[in-house]
Amino acid sequence: MGRIKQIFLKRVAVKAMKEYPTSFGPEFQDNKRKIRAFTDASSKSMRNKIAGYITKKVKQNAKKKD
Repeated sequence: MGRIKQIFLKRVAVKAMKEYPTSFGPEFQDNKRKIRAFTDASSKSMRNKIAGYITKKVKQNAKKKD
């Protein structure tokens, strides 16, 4: 069973992915830096959670395309 993410984190992540579709990739560290630049996430843990969710979604989408 996976962890349940907060709705706010998902909403921010989906919005960022729609606004900057080619910016995010399967590397967590890169996504973390981009989230810091693109959003005003207040805390480090929130940025990490958003970047982790985006990384997970990018990997899932890449797996679907294969």
